[in-house]
This record gives sequence, C-alpha cells and structure tokens, in this order.
Amino acid sequence: MERRDQTKSVLAVLDGEARRPPPIWLMRQAGRYLPEYQAVRRKAGSFWTMCMTPELAVEVTLQPISRFGFDAAILFSDILVIPHALGQDVRFEEGQGPVLGPFPDLPGLVRDPVRWAVKLKPVYDAMRETRAKLAPEKTLIGFAGAPWTLAAYMLEGRGSSDQRAAKLAAYHDPEKFRALLDILSEAVAWHLGQQLEAGADVVQIFDSWAGGLPEQAFEHFVVQPNARVVKLLQERIPGARIIGFPRAATETGYRRYVAETGVNAVSIDTATSIRWAADSLPKTRTIQGNLDPIVLIADTILADTRGRAFIFNLGHGVLPETPLANVERLVARIRSAT
Repeated sequence: MERRDQTKSVLAVLDGEARRPPPIWLMRQAGRYLPEYQAVRRKAGSFWTMCMTPELAVEVTLQPISRFGFDAAILFSDILVIPHALGQDVRFEEGQGPVLGPFPDLPGLVRDPVRWAVKLKPVYDAMRETRAKLAPEKTLIGFAGAPWTLAAYMLEGRGSSDQRAAKLAAYHDPEKFRALLDILSEAVAWHLGQQLEAGADVVQIFDSWAGGLPEQAFEHFVVQPNARVVKLLQERIPGARIIGFPRAATETGYRRYVAETGVNAVSIDTATSIRWAADSLPKTRTIQGNLDPIVLIADTILADTRGRAFIFNLGHGVLPETPLANVERLVARIRSAT
C-alpha cells in the first residue's frame, strides 16, 4: 500500500513498506556545494577538525536538513576514523584528500575497544547531540567503511584507481590479508554498534572500492567480510537496520551481496540499472539509489521503482559544483510523486 505520510518514512521503507512518494536523502548531502558548509570549513581550518569536533560535525550534519528538508540526516564523519582508531596516522591534505601514514602491520594495530572509544569519542558525542537536535520524524544514519575499502586505503596510504597494494597483499599472503579483514570486520561492527547506541536509527556500510574485483575476490574481500560485520552487529544489536553499498559491483555481485550478507537494504550505484535492481533483487530487500550525481533528474527512477520498498538517493555523492536550485527541484520532484 502506497502512502503519502513521510513520518519515519526511511525506517518504514527499510522494514519493507513501499511508499509514494519515497523518502529521500543524498550521499554527501552535507558538503562543499553548500555555502554554509564552506563557512564552517573556513572556521575549522581542516576537514578532519570538522569530523572530530562534535559541535562542528553536528552543525554540518543538520545544514542540509534545514535547507532541503531531507528525510534523513547522515552524520558528518569519515570512513577513515577506523584506521585512526587502529593506530594509523590519518591526515587530509588540501587538494589531495586523505593521506595515511605507514601501515603499522598486524601486531601494531590497536585491538582494544576501550582505546577505540577514547579516540572516537567525538564521533559518538556528535551522534548524540545530532539526535537531540534532529526532529524526531527524521531518520539519523551512521556509517562506516567496509573492511575491503579500509584495507585498500590503509595499505595504499591514499585512494587509488586499482587498489594495487591491497590486491598484492591479498595475493602474496592470503592468510595475513584475511587476518587484516577479520580485524577490520570487528572494528567496523563495533563502530557501527557504537553509533546505533549513540542515537543512529540505521547504519550504512560503504564499500567504495568493491568494483573491478574478479568474482572470487569479490566473494572473499567484499561479501564475506560484510556478512561478518552484519552478523557481529546484529548479535550485539538485534534488529539493527543496515544498508550496504558495494559500489560498482556487477549484477552478479549485487545478487550475491544481497543474498549472502544479510543487509536490510542495498544501495545501487549509477552504473547499474535501477529497473534491473527492482525486478531482479529479492522483494524482501529494500533498494536505494541511484541517480547520477551529474544529472539530478528523477522521473525514470521513480517509474522503475514503483511498488518496491525504495529510498531515493544518488548513485554516489553530491558533487561540489552542484547548484543548490537543482537539489531543491529534485526534492520537490520526489515529494510530488504520485
């Protein structure tokens, strides 16, 4: 049954309800395209300072809700807080993005959740403060990077087009690489649990480098670690709602990911047909996506997902040069859907 009431709409859709209009939020909705974000960025002096200063993170998290009225806020943070908690140096260089220090190797990684909690206290403080200030009908989303994506950053020292360092590590010493993924799975599940306990309603796992892997590697590096994260998290918090985003997976990859990980919902990237996802993925799983951030035109996506439990989003994050008027028109278009 389709409904117009948007109260708690994201959670209702994650529980399997098809709503019309669908709820909407955008990945990177708090970001450089907003003048108010730019003002806070100048005040903070660095991206990392914004992430690790609760009052700034809360302010930035709420900015797109105030301006556009999205149905969900996603906490302003970064996937690299986990390498930071594990003891690897993380910094953000202007114009270059994240740069990580030398990989500490497995014995050098911090494995103590008590120490993790101290390092990441600003993140959980920001979550609690955001929940207190966010309207009760709005969903609050926490997130983390997936084990494979985090391993790629940690071993390469920065983002890369082919994740060569991680692949070489996996092929040269499979047992050691599996051990790293296990450590990261534990840390990711713990971090997501902390966010849920601090006020998040749902969490999303970002596997930004999931694309381009051979089928067997996708199973071992993406599907299995994500399934372990979900298992550990749901053992700690039964009923936890989890969205998975194996960006740029193949259609076969998306099928396996949905079938084997246990996520409640899967976010579809721009390169994959939303019609295919609506027709082919199990009706018991919510789909999210997948407008090309360059386009910001909604009509086809709305038609292709009619009758499905669906959250409108982008296939990746909002681009910095996105005109505010385009986002306003997008939200109005989605909200007028019948």
